[in-house]
Amino acid sequence: MSKLLIKKWLIAVLALGLSTSAIANEEVRKLNDNPNYWAFPGGDYNNWRYTELNQINTANASKIVTAWTFSTGRLQGHEGGPLVLPGSATGLAGDTLYIHSSFPNDVFAISLDTLEIVWYFEPQQDEAETVPVMCCDIVNRGLGYSMGQIYLQQADTTLVALSAKDGSVKWKAENGREIGYGPAAGDTNTNAPHPMKDKVITGCSGAEFGVRCWIAAFNAKDGSLAWRAFSMGPDEDILFDANTTSLGKKVGKNSSLDSWCANSDWKAPARGPSKCKTLSDQWKSGGGSVWGWWPADFEENLLYYGNGNPSTWNPVVRPGDNKWSMTMFARDIDTGVARWVYQMTPHDEWDYDGINEMILADIKVKGKMTPALVHFDRNGYGYTMNRKTGALLVAEKYDPSVNWSTHIDMKTGYPQTVDAKSTHFQGEDVVSKDVCPAALGTKDQQPAAYSPRTNLFYVPTNHVCMTYEPVSYAAGGNQYTAGQAYVNANLTMYPAGAVCPDCPNNNAEKDNMGNMLAWDAGTGKIVWNIVEQWSVWSGVLATAGDVVFYGTLDAYAKAVDAKSGKLLWKFKAPSGIIGNFNSWAHKGKQYVGILSGIGGWAGAVVAIPGLAAAPGEAALGAVGGYRKLLNSSRNSGVLMVFALP
Repeated sequence: MSKLLIKKWLIAVLALGLSTSAIANEEVRKLNDNPNYWAFPGGDYNNWRYTELNQINTANASKIVTAWTFSTGRLQGHEGGPLVLPGSATGLAGDTLYIHSSFPNDVFAISLDTLEIVWYFEPQQDEAETVPVMCCDIVNRGLGYSMGQIYLQQADTTLVALSAKDGSVKWKAENGREIGYGPAAGDTNTNAPHPMKDKVITGCSGAEFGVRCWIAAFNAKDGSLAWRAFSMGPDEDILFDANTTSLGKKVGKNSSLDSWCANSDWKAPARGPSKCKTLSDQWKSGGGSVWGWWPADFEENLLYYGNGNPSTWNPVVRPGDNKWSMTMFARDIDTGVARWVYQMTPHDEWDYDGINEMILADIKVKGKMTPALVHFDRNGYGYTMNRKTGALLVAEKYDPSVNWSTHIDMKTGYPQTVDAKSTHFQGEDVVSKDVCPAALGTKDQQPAAYSPRTNLFYVPTNHVCMTYEPVSYAAGGNQYTAGQAYVNANLTMYPAGAVCPDCPNNNAEKDNMGNMLAWDAGTGKIVWNIVEQWSVWSGVLATAGDVVFYGTLDAYAKAVDAKSGKLLWKFKAPSGIIGNFNSWAHKGKQYVGILSGIGGWAGAVVAIPGLAAAPGEAALGAVGGYRKLLNSSRNSGVLMVFALP
């Protein structure tokens, strides 16, 4: 379409009375519908991480070769993945790939015609202030696009809009400092900005430093704040209204604060919702980080996300459900007001962050087609919800080793916890052994994919357990101090096979620490499972060629048959893979891209200087559990691009 035609089209749209919001929203949605491009972090607003491209398929995937590579010039953890956009969106001559790096979050625009750098942007951040309070590792999860702008959420909480054409700064916005947070208070950012309508949605990291976190929407036009919703506190801070529900029941006025209590009569979550009488101020440093992957349902005008652990990890000082940490939220895109909430792990004792991605799909549940939301939580349960109402439909373990609870009560939504796996008893700290999963969860940040061809979800997982030792204030634990670590727990990690030797997810040696599986979200059943030696920490890609791509911490990129899990292809990458696979086409050829650069929590022992010689409990137990990765991977920061010959 010529520039003149585009201009006439915009005038016509405006003449019909449509807002800038509608135009921005429709532009990105149309790009998402074109499989030649990748315009949204999750591939589309459903978060499917699926492409209609099928040039690479089960018959020829074994022939895949390296097409080209690009070094970011940075090391440590490289999460996220590239955006690919047409010249009609960016103002450039041809298709352009946009890629980011780990800290200091460099951004590169690369011409797909010449593979030359068109422009790059190097943020100026205070490393000494920011890096020490980043948990865990110096990752960045990617970029966003709308309205001719590339959005970068810097680690130091600055949200930046760059011209997609030349990289010039269009605007900057503070996402923390303006309300008294920022790196000095332990507040940083790692998430990809998610453009929705005329907004840019971003989050908050810092639960391990006692930050009371939030999700925020900034106006894409000028960077002004549209709304901010906190994870805990008074209802007006969380943006609840009289109609907000949890499992179909109205949340109720002041119920959020009532769940942060200090009375000795509080009962464990397994026995039902807590009824607190004495309010504690613990919520003011309550955590609830927001840094995952967020879809949107525009018919309902809702965005969906999960948040993280309450602070501090040691639960003795925060009796109660600690609402609304560890919670799924459905919020109005325009106002931020919550329509429904569901808390997955009330009174979290094990750092089972609920930040993992939500995936939207219409699937059959109990014989009925349902507008579903599917979520694979760190706590080891795969949840299927009605995304319009928040009704709980399915909650099943997606790793048989999960043992901190027996099941989810489908009426109350409460996990039925196991006393022996609790970290406190009658108000006292207790060392809890052989808790499964470990704190990094059955799945951490690595996003799953969905294929409408198979109606299956493809889930990268961890198969790891832990010993958890809470540390009380009396035993030397930390009181809350802004900018200081606020964890108060010691962990050790090890393969789940040591705890669950008969689990079908174990290999013959019982020492594997990862699995790649296909999941039926309508029934809550594993369809097939691939045992991996190390955690599968990459994001997954599903394709119309019935190929599923994923990567491992020991530096293998793999392609398997979507229907059977049969291995079709593998490639030894420069470094362990914690990035997300995606796909695009250029000049009639399908490409698959992935960032190779080990890091994150599980890969920290390789990525972070000095950890190789640290004791096993370092990096909150990950060093001991993953030390042997040093034999398989080294630091890197390389975009690998694959195609057929």
